Amino acid sequence: MTDYRGKKLNEAGPSVPVEIMGLDAAPMSGDLFNAVSDEKLARQLVEQRKEEAKEEEFKAFQKVTLDTLFDTLQDGEMKELNIIVKADVQGSVEAVKQSFLKIDNDEVRVNIIHGGVGIINESDVMLANASNAIIVGFATSVDPVAKESAERDGIEIKTYDIIYDAIEDIENAMRGMRAPKYRDVDTGTAEVREVYKISSAGTIAGSIVTSGNVRRDGKIRVIRDGEQVADVEIANLKRFKDDVKEVSSGYECGISLVDFDDIREGDVFECYVVEEYRD
Repeated sequence: MTDYRGKKLNEAGPSVPVEIMGLDAAPMSGDLFNAVSDEKLARQLVEQRKEEAKEEEFKAFQKVTLDTLFDTLQDGEMKELNIIVKADVQGSVEAVKQSFLKIDNDEVRVNIIHGGVGIINESDVMLANASNAIIVGFATSVDPVAKESAERDGIEIKTYDIIYDAIEDIENAMRGMRAPKYRDVDTGTAEVREVYKISSAGTIAGSIVTSGNVRRDGKIRVIRDGEQVADVEIANLKRFKDDVKEVSSGYECGISLVDFDDIREGDVFECYVVEEYRD
């Protein structure tokens, strides 16, 4: 370390210009230097700086969600909201698309980049990733592989059973006024292996939990041949003859559903709980 005359210095106080040699790389203008007493602390600061740099880089490429939409609009970073629409039938796809296109906002234009019939699949997630879009599903479910890809890539998937809820959600997100709402939080899946008809208890699905867990206080989407046929609450959850609150992956259990007895072998139960959240 030398001063402006080239004289070597052992220390420098505030406002003293110095020339430093021996750095691994040239610093950028405005970079902050920290003087530390030992090498261990210096390494800790370096790692901390690297983590902060990674976070800043991540924020720069962060995918849009309804939770971050208003902030993104305020920062002037977005002029279009790209949406992929999937629904159970073509009529619903068109109805949802037209409703979204009518949303009036001075800051942003809604752009429907794709609309299709069926469950939300990995191709939808790949398209959303490439176009920084959110995926809106109406009266349809999400393929497990697609769900995993979306979580990994930061793609938001929103599913609705009432079209007005979807419209209200996006309108309020644009205005930064999203009210307290409820959302489905998936907990696991189970597969029906046998079906028992019991006069005193109704239809019991002899099942094995294939991922996550099944919770007694949860609800179930019944998937048959890739299509959702029911969305109901759990009436009873048993291990052998005992009532239980939860059954984990790999274990067998008996599940009965509220007001739904049309259970068949091979049905897949997508288990979830409903939780309240506030934006």
